[in-house]
Amino acid sequence: MNGAMIRKSLGTLVPLAVITSSNSFILTHSTPSSAAAKKAAHTTPTLLNMSQKKRSSGTNPFSSMLGDLASSIISSSNNKISNSDELNAKLEKLSPLSWEEIRSQWEQSCATEEERNFRQLVQQGLVASPLNQIRLFHENQKEEDIRVTFYRDSASWCPYCQKVWFALEEKQIPYRVEKINMSCYGDKPRDFLTRIQPNGQIPVCIIDGQMYGQSNDILAGLEGLFPEHKSLQPKEQETQARSYLRLEQALAGAWLGWLRSNNNAGAKRQFERTIDAVEQALNDIEGPFFMGSEVSLVDVQFLSFLERMCASLLYFKGFEIRTAPGSKTNKFPAINRWFDALEEKLSYQLTKSDYYTHAWDLPPQLGGCGEEPDGEPYRIKINGGDGTSWHLPLEPHNGGIEPDWNFCGSSFTDHKREAVERLSQNHQGIVSFASRGAGKKGMPPVMAALADPNATPNTAVQVGVNVVLQIVALALLGDISSELEDKLQQVAKISDKTYTQQGLIPSLQYLRDRIGVPRDMRYPAARQLRAHLNWAIDTLEK
Repeated sequence: MNGAMIRKSLGTLVPLAVITSSNSFILTHSTPSSAAAKKAAHTTPTLLNMSQKKRSSGTNPFSSMLGDLASSIISSSNNKISNSDELNAKLEKLSPLSWEEIRSQWEQSCATEEERNFRQLVQQGLVASPLNQIRLFHENQKEEDIRVTFYRDSASWCPYCQKVWFALEEKQIPYRVEKINMSCYGDKPRDFLTRIQPNGQIPVCIIDGQMYGQSNDILAGLEGLFPEHKSLQPKEQETQARSYLRLEQALAGAWLGWLRSNNNAGAKRQFERTIDAVEQALNDIEGPFFMGSEVSLVDVQFLSFLERMCASLLYFKGFEIRTAPGSKTNKFPAINRWFDALEEKLSYQLTKSDYYTHAWDLPPQLGGCGEEPDGEPYRIKINGGDGTSWHLPLEPHNGGIEPDWNFCGSSFTDHKREAVERLSQNHQGIVSFASRGAGKKGMPPVMAALADPNATPNTAVQVGVNVVLQIVALALLGDISSELEDKLQQVAKISDKTYTQQGLIPSLQYLRDRIGVPRDMRYPAARQLRAHLNWAIDTLEK
């Protein structure tokens, strides 16, 4: 398939931005423009009306999140907490170690050489990370030789950006990264709108000075302009490849039709018929990929939506596609084998998200998702509302509903080290960010419940938040000890009830609820940090 054929074959791909009409979906090819996003905001509260029955504030990870949009215009009562030099001095004395000492302990006692060099390698572009500003694949490559500038979304939510990101990594084409907000969680830089993409849509790639503003055009450009790199074009069976792309169209349309509806039996049956056809297609080939043993552009088109289907349909509908190893309910073994093969690729490991992040990033992009009763037990567990799934000790595969990322290693110690690295490297920014939970909600609000870019932090609680996060970091580095628990209890003891209940705890909840995958860290590390933050919250509440 040549470049023109690729564009033609991919040009009918069903994308994520959806406007409903009386007869069908009218579809566009990228993330919503600002105008479309604002229109979708009217239906976003579908997600925010999630049932909270039988959940206490201590086990509900959304006690600090659910009011973000509805209460944005009201000043938070938590702003009554004022700075106290006396209290801050007492809290600082409870600091177990400085961040510099924690970082030093991490480096000297447990970090691997690769982990110690991580930040330097990220800066050089020689390790794959969502933090990359440039990406090189060999030490002999130079930044000045980069031909591609990749504009992708800041939060790593956009499915179209994921496709391009995966392709760049899989083809090992050096690139520069510029991060742009999606309309549902922030403003776009004026320079991007005036100079690059007036409609604001992403992804965008500038290749050799030429702008490519649709994901399909970008994929075709990467194939045509970099012939010396690995090709993702199906080498044979063009007719079969086109058939699979039409199937992907049908699958995406059926998914969106059911996901955005409420108790629509017809939409469910249509999705079931289509996902069964995908299962049969993968089962009929030697695989593990759609075109055989090698990943191709057909897989690129399927991967981002299928990943989001696994998360969203389980969460909103109770429909299981991806299963944990050993599950007796694996209805889609071929699709699961396909995911297993993808997860062996560094290009997919880098871009993959978790169910929690997708469950909360999709509704503001789509204008809402329809909840059904069968999804309720999964919503509670994915949200950490059952008192176990976000608490220590962590259950394998989150109790069987979301497969562990075994490609990150099976050791909890490895996962905890990653969380400590992120905390210790950016502790000042993290403390300020967390204290938004006790601060003032932003104006104007944005659609995404996980985002509040205009929020005002409450500086009065930042010393306490800093001390608690230092204790959490030490618990991650070793084991939870009576000494560390005693430190937390002392924090609560010397602080008045208002400071603890309306300052510290909402700040820790705010941070916990907004750990994004893959933006902030990988899923196993995120699970550890969320659970250790809950340990701190529970200890403060005793």
